[in-house]
Amino acid sequence: MSKPELALSEHSWWGVMALALSAFIFNTTEFVPVALLSAIGDSLHMQATNVGLMLTIYAWTVAVVSLPLTVLTRAVERRKLLTGVFVLFIVSHVVTSVAWNFPSLIVGRLGIACAHAIFWSISVSLVVRIAPPSKKGQALGLLAMGTSIAMVAGIPLGRVIGETLGWRVTFLAIAGVAAIVLLMLRATLPEVQSLQSGSLRNLPTLFRKPTLALLYLITILVISAHFTSYTYIEPFIQGVNHASESRITYILVLFGSAGIPAAICFNRIFPRHPKQFLLASIVTLAACLLVLFPCALGIVTLSVHTVVWGGSIVCFGLAMQAWILKLAPEATDLAVSIYSGLYNVGIGAGALLGNHIARDFGLPWTGTFGGLVGGLGVGICWLALRFKHEEASKSAGQQVQ
Repeated sequence: MSKPELALSEHSWWGVMALALSAFIFNTTEFVPVALLSAIGDSLHMQATNVGLMLTIYAWTVAVVSLPLTVLTRAVERRKLLTGVFVLFIVSHVVTSVAWNFPSLIVGRLGIACAHAIFWSISVSLVVRIAPPSKKGQALGLLAMGTSIAMVAGIPLGRVIGETLGWRVTFLAIAGVAAIVLLMLRATLPEVQSLQSGSLRNLPTLFRKPTLALLYLITILVISAHFTSYTYIEPFIQGVNHASESRITYILVLFGSAGIPAAICFNRIFPRHPKQFLLASIVTLAACLLVLFPCALGIVTLSVHTVVWGGSIVCFGLAMQAWILKLAPEATDLAVSIYSGLYNVGIGAGALLGNHIARDFGLPWTGTFGGLVGGLGVGICWLALRFKHEEASKSAGQQVQ
């Protein structure tokens, strides 16, 4: 066994753990403004729904820069690249914490968005590469677990810190934790050269795959549907359920905690029924959005609804990542970069759509409109899986001949 292979063998699982912690950090900072909209709005003398546009700007920045930054950094050794990403991430959080108005806040968030774009473009394929051969599915699930724990602990904790010490301290705390995670990555992640990252020459090949192209479209629709409501979940619960601050925090924790059993279900069910798993996750998500308002009228129904809703979005994300890795083995980083960019197009579109719905119709309608968009995603998912079935049948027929 060569020296690089030995290093991968010795450190692989610790590297997976460090990447899962990184996912926790990145997802915490992306969505913690959802739990701090009111506090940030009061500080900057803005309405909470207008502060929510910060998520649109952040998400669309990720969407725009994901592909070019992935291509520009495709030859950089992965541990060195992650070090640079985290340095940018930390500095940008310091800038965000001292923001004196909305434009200066956006400047800090743009730096974080660039770091986010690179991290999620390389992390999915990287965690699969460095994991032991028999635990690649578990490694992908662990990365998703980091995302789920961000919803369970990171975002509610960020809200508590923001309420107690101010929202600026929340971003400083994230910068401090990110510095610790950076040291862990340097200690545990082996040197990993870029491999099968792809280049712009791979783009035509990727988009000639009808199933992959339709999955990209589904990503935009489903994530837009989800964030039409989720972006404004704090003011929604306040307005519809008249919940206290502690009850809102409880709902946020409940939403995130649903990701843990969802990741377990993914590991057990998806390998045997990949098509049905993906379609079921989208159907469940769309249904949850359609019944969001009536379920939010009571705390018991809202609690049950929140668990199902939170689990469905995690299942969708895991299934999509697995499908994309399967359909684009020759250019994994590029394919995941496109997915990450389109995911953030959906986040931004959902936040923007939710803002317009809240302003023109009222917050209670965000779930209804989101559910209708999700229903369109269900139809296209059925079409995409039908394409995949026909491709498989055609390939099998050619082999028989």
